[in-house]
Amino acid sequence: MTIRSINSQARTLPEIANLPNVDAKDQIIPAGDKRNLFNAGNQMWHTDSSFKRVPALASLLSGREVPPEGGETQYASMRVAYERLPADLKTFLENKVAIHSFEYSRGLVGDELLTPEHAAQVPPVPQALVRANPANRRKAYYVASHACEIVGMPTGEARALIRDLLERATRPELVYTHRWQPGDLVMWDNRCTLHRGRPWDENKYRRVMHRTTVAGEGPTAPDVPDATVTRAAEIDIAWGRGQLTPVELAG
Repeated sequence: MTIRSINSQARTLPEIANLPNVDAKDQIIPAGDKRNLFNAGNQMWHTDSSFKRVPALASLLSGREVPPEGGETQYASMRVAYERLPADLKTFLENKVAIHSFEYSRGLVGDELLTPEHAAQVPPVPQALVRANPANRRKAYYVASHACEIVGMPTGEARALIRDLLERATRPELVYTHRWQPGDLVMWDNRCTLHRGRPWDENKYRRVMHRTTVAGEGPTAPDVPDATVTRAAEIDIAWGRGQLTPVELAG
């Protein structure tokens, strides 16, 4: 099934999320529009739908209209990064549960990007911090821009660890950059793959992407009753906004 973005335009089949920088009148969305700021959150490293109780298994992304420069998508493997971890850190991560929140991650980009109604649709959810592929049992850690707490850890320590794990996985030598050509289709496994979009001149070039997201088979971790998320600190906001291009910063 496709898990539609709140900002997706419904001009395609229900199974396909339409992700353009053009509006319903087929005009480029102007600079400063809140929709562009919302989409800027995709420049942070993430896995699709980790903020849902049942996270995504796989995604398929197709470039329908692509800019001649910029707008790439980058990918990094949390499985490769996990295999490179020291043994004591692997042991520490085992059986840990992280809390993922879409409201938190979009809050790193700008204030009040989600209405209260939309935020209520995506409450914080628990996800296993280490996941094993059921077919080959190879492990990967599972973090993203949506990850913001680790059960049983102080918030500051948890977020520092999450940032460290993201940085380990996204070292330049471990990142694949896909430079889009019209009609390209890229598929990936969200259980072990991080990705992020790269900026382009949104005022000059159109970019229209179609995405289908395949839901996983079930939750990755037990319920965490009354899971709460501490408000982002200055260090968290600086880290999140540091991944964005200056033109898209809020406030």
